[in-house]
Amino acid sequence: MDKPGDRTFFVTTVTWERRPIFRSERAASLFLETLFAYRDRGIFQLYEFVLMPDHVHLLLAPKPILALERAMQFIKGGYSHRFRKETGSRLEIWERSFTNHRIREWPDYEKHRRYIQLNPVRAGLVGFPHDYPYSSAHPGFPLDVAPQRLKPVA
Repeated sequence: MDKPGDRTFFVTTVTWERRPIFRSERAASLFLETLFAYRDRGIFQLYEFVLMPDHVHLLLAPKPILALERAMQFIKGGYSHRFRKETGSRLEIWERSFTNHRIREWPDYEKHRRYIQLNPVRAGLVGFPHDYPYSSAHPGFPLDVAPQRLKPVA
């Protein structure tokens, strides 16, 4: 049976028509609450993330018995449900699909971790990764230990 580190993915999903809904602190905070609630329930291990105004990047590993698609359904569907319930909004939140890249080797993991951390800097939102409040580079988020079963550099 696969262990979480055997199924590590870099995932990107975007908001409907790239609406910048996560510029709102309320919308962003609600997303992070939802994300960490599912992580705390053991739906997936969360290694890195960044929540940009109109998209999110994640480095995660679904629990062994769960498909990546199901884990993303929890995240996206769970957030949409909470957002609509708490705001009364009927707006479409997400594009229907997401992209993913399976991480098998440590250098690939590091490349994607760095990409996530630098995303707000490249977008001009902050000067340093740790200054962006909606990122795993910002101190204080309870992340899982990076997967140990990735292949080292050959």
